[in-house]
Amino acid sequence: MKDIKVAILGASGYTGAELVRLLALHPALTIKAMTGDRKAGQPMAGVFPHLASLSLPDLVAIDQVDFKTVDAVFCCLPHGTTQEVIAALPGNVRIVDLSADFRLFDVDTYAQWYGHEHRAPALQKEAVYGLTEIARDKIAKARLVANPGCYPTSVQLPLIPLLEQGLIAAEDIVIDAKSGVSGAGRSAKEANLFTEVAEGIHPYGIASHRHAPEIEQGLSEAVGKPVMVTFTPHLMPMSRGMLSTIYAKTKGADANALRATLAERFKGEHFVKVLPEGVVPATRHVRGSNFCLINVFDDRIKGRVIITCVIDNLVKGASGQALQNMNLMFGLPETLGLEQQPMFP
Repeated sequence: MKDIKVAILGASGYTGAELVRLLALHPALTIKAMTGDRKAGQPMAGVFPHLASLSLPDLVAIDQVDFKTVDAVFCCLPHGTTQEVIAALPGNVRIVDLSADFRLFDVDTYAQWYGHEHRAPALQKEAVYGLTEIARDKIAKARLVANPGCYPTSVQLPLIPLLEQGLIAAEDIVIDAKSGVSGAGRSAKEANLFTEVAEGIHPYGIASHRHAPEIEQGLSEAVGKPVMVTFTPHLMPMSRGMLSTIYAKTKGADANALRATLAERFKGEHFVKVLPEGVVPATRHVRGSNFCLINVFDDRIKGRVIITCVIDNLVKGASGQALQNMNLMFGLPETLGLEQQPMFP
């Protein structure tokens, strides 16, 4: 088995810590360096005690990492901070970026939604959008992979095959999505305090969430024309998990036909599973795993269907898919480090 040395940039955040947890059982990837600028100099056990049993390097600042000693980098830095960092990395280092900095193909669209000009437009042309089950062949050949966002993963996996087959209309798609609080990151924010989140739910980013253009980009590619969706995310009083409930118009097919199409499309996929008729996907059924569960139901309104999809926002929605992509980039079985079953109950 190969000995691939990796660095995790931003290991003091939730996605970085989740990568450390997953890599603990990986037979080919070894953590050589971890950064966490605000935690530099601290051992990982002091930042995340649940990882205390692992033998890990201490956290350091990014400028202390010798990137000549690593083969690959997982970049878990905040949006807007990774473009210049990645542009400065050696050309032989393979990168999976978990931020949004390289997800949008068009740099003008990026500037519109993220509030500043793209700082590495030449690299943007090189980046491959890493929705694994849809872009596997491109990912395997890539040097830089833009890991999809959590909401876009849970929306595009069920919708892209149905749109490609012309079974649902590209117009009037409504997405009602819900996420655990870890999706907002580990930084101290008033909106994420216990009393602000517990014992209630609320929508946020109404008609303005940055994952909307990412979703629309993927769906537009699937049908070959511009697609716009209604997308409203909600914050749930749980630490992890994501549910997207999607309402769409059909083109004559019912839920059974759509379910069969998805089952055929994902036949043989290890991580994406289409459930039997009538079985409702739940976030508790994917907790801690890289699995994605999907089902389709007929609406009471004729000609409409309800599609449900669940993932763990920190695993398939972030670190798990990042590891799945990195495995592909090095010609490894994509399930390595990701074989753990969901934690239930």
